[in-house]
Amino acid sequence: MRKAVALLFAPLLMGQAKPVLVPDVSQRQIDIAYSFTGAELLLFGAILYPGGRLPNDDKPTDIVVVVKGPTQSILVREKTRIAGIWVNAARLRYRSAPSFYGMVSSRPIDKIVDERTRAIYELGLDSLQLSPASSAPADEQDRFARGLNDLKQRGGLYYQKPDAVEISDGVLYRARVDIPARVPVGRFTAETFLIRDGHVLAVATKEIEIRKSGFERFVARSAQRWSITYGLVAVALSVLLGWAAGYVARRL
Repeated sequence: MRKAVALLFAPLLMGQAKPVLVPDVSQRQIDIAYSFTGAELLLFGAILYPGGRLPNDDKPTDIVVVVKGPTQSILVREKTRIAGIWVNAARLRYRSAPSFYGMVSSRPIDKIVDERTRAIYELGLDSLQLSPASSAPADEQDRFARGLNDLKQRGGLYYQKPDAVEISDGVLYRARVDIPARVPVGRFTAETFLIRDGHVLAVATKEIEIRKSGFERFVARSAQRWSITYGLVAVALSVLLGWAAGYVARRL
């Protein structure tokens, strides 16, 4: 298997000084209908080494795959208890937090790269660059970042899984990323990182589109393209349904 892969991609390896990733994904497009309960993405590919030869040293080879959703502005509020009642207290807005973040790796990320490299490539939940909109103190930013991560993880929108990438014969790899039912729509990116001895040697990106389908897609498009008409129809339907409910109640 290893020799066959090397021969197949031999023309691409001419003149390459560094290894190259050739990634792919099982689904380039995910449609969300009313019955959508989540999906599982299979990300796979090959590592093409210069000359078609595997490194003859004992340095570990690792693969990290990061799937990100479109960024969004998020307001995080902190609750406090006053006189036995929970009320909103401090708050912090983030300009560009990813709506979804799923990372899988061949080993725990802290054993693959150091803290500086994790911060540069945003590898791991603790290394996300969330871009706070205010100049709050560092300890306050850390507290809100932990709160945002916790909320997203409980909703299944942020997670990381070590030992979830399989590497076969040092050349082929595959990983599975779970897409939850509450995933937002938009254009997602799947980034694959080839790391050896703590150094990122190659990065490859694939795009995935998640969109609504069927009646949900029609409603979403109508709200965006004909917002005034959509609003009027929504109000009219609310009035009609309210009148119908009242009529039925009087008849009973």
